[in-house]
Amino acid sequence: MELTAAHWMYLIGTFIIILTMLCRQNVVVPSLIVTFLVGWIYSDSFIIGLQTIFNASLIAAGELFNIFLIIAIMTALLHALKTLGADEQMITPFQRVMKNGHMSYWVIIFVTYTISLFFWPTPAVPLVGALLIPVAIRSGLPPIGAAIAISLAGQGMALSSDYIIQIAPSLTATAAEVDVSIVANRAFVLSIITGSIAIIIAYFLLRKQISKPSNSHLIAWEKTDNFSQVNQDLRVHKRSKNKYGLLFAIVVPITFFIIICYMFLAIVIDTIPPIEGGTGAALIGGASIIILIIASFFKDIRSSLNLVSDHLVKGFLFAFNAMGPVIPIAGFFFMGSSELFSKILDTNAEETPSFLFDLVVSSQQFIPENPFISGFGILLIGAITGLDGSGFSGLPLVGSLSGALGSTVGIDVETLAAIGQMGSIWVGGGTLIAWSSLVAIAGFAKVPVMDLVRKSIVPVMAGLIISTLIGLWIF
Repeated sequence: MELTAAHWMYLIGTFIIILTMLCRQNVVVPSLIVTFLVGWIYSDSFIIGLQTIFNASLIAAGELFNIFLIIAIMTALLHALKTLGADEQMITPFQRVMKNGHMSYWVIIFVTYTISLFFWPTPAVPLVGALLIPVAIRSGLPPIGAAIAISLAGQGMALSSDYIIQIAPSLTATAAEVDVSIVANRAFVLSIITGSIAIIIAYFLLRKQISKPSNSHLIAWEKTDNFSQVNQDLRVHKRSKNKYGLLFAIVVPITFFIIICYMFLAIVIDTIPPIEGGTGAALIGGASIIILIIASFFKDIRSSLNLVSDHLVKGFLFAFNAMGPVIPIAGFFFMGSSELFSKILDTNAEETPSFLFDLVVSSQQFIPENPFISGFGILLIGAITGLDGSGFSGLPLVGSLSGALGSTVGIDVETLAAIGQMGSIWVGGGTLIAWSSLVAIAGFAKVPVMDLVRKSIVPVMAGLIISTLIGLWIF
């Protein structure tokens, strides 16, 4: 296969983006520049090159808008629950069982994982940090233990699968051109394996530091003010109480539990319509909007219409703040697919090159046809792309590489994509990168963020290595 100058420019651009990530710099500008260069070189037109910058981001935004929408809806719902005080009441019962440091460690993991699975770790961190960390410390769990529990359960295990909202698997699967539901299912299994191993190892490394319950632990911790300036904007303020808060604290978990049961039954029972692709996220999103409307009416019926609108606006603002930088990055990597590149250039897909696939096929003789080498290679690439502290910006890359490599090395594309997703999010999503959202967890726990990183390296890397081996073996 003859490689053109545009192929080489695409390859150089990929290396430039990875190198930028390694240097801990933002990759949006490099992505835009190399998108322009690839479009210019391929079309031999400076004007089309300029248009490619816009069209690539436009196509990426269209492909990913369902992701933005579900983030906005879930964030809006959380704002509505906060106005009723329902978010606090959903978590309060767990405080009663945190009798000692050992139990507190596992309770924090369970609560953080559950909240993060439905609402993402971003709202889970301030909620769990403000309400459960003080209780855990009083019970004898050291602050570093509470921080590790939150990061491994939320930023690691829940976010790496993103099984309910399915943003991460959608990004990965779209770039790999495979079924989202298959990638989501495999990523869920790998996340459970990785998380279980990491959490257990971390517990055994921490258990000698767990002491007997005492108020003195809490008093000493509260006097620690070295981190008082860290992420003050994330600290939780007192919420207005509402008599319907308890009602929604019960209704919301029950509603989501029913939906989860339905999704599970749809898999095992043939008579129930299956939940495939993005239909699971649509079901969650639709139910969340109904709850959002009802909650706003219960909060204040006179201003409920405005409340719903305000919550949705806040949701969209958060969604674009969190995911906006992904659009130009995804736009570049989507150019590696002939189908998506043809949409960007408005050409025939059959006549449009697939840069990434062509590059992989041309270098096939140099690629070891060994599933384990390929699997760990994708894991490593995912980890490298996570160095920017996002965890999500590298998903289009690992998805595209998985789609190109899968057929050449004899591994299911979905398996490679799920492995790459694990590497990217576990590293960059907030367990091993100090300049990620991990700093917020460290701020709430009042521990040095680099200490948190060092304590997490062995558990996380052990979990990723073992889950990759198991994934390559069972899938």
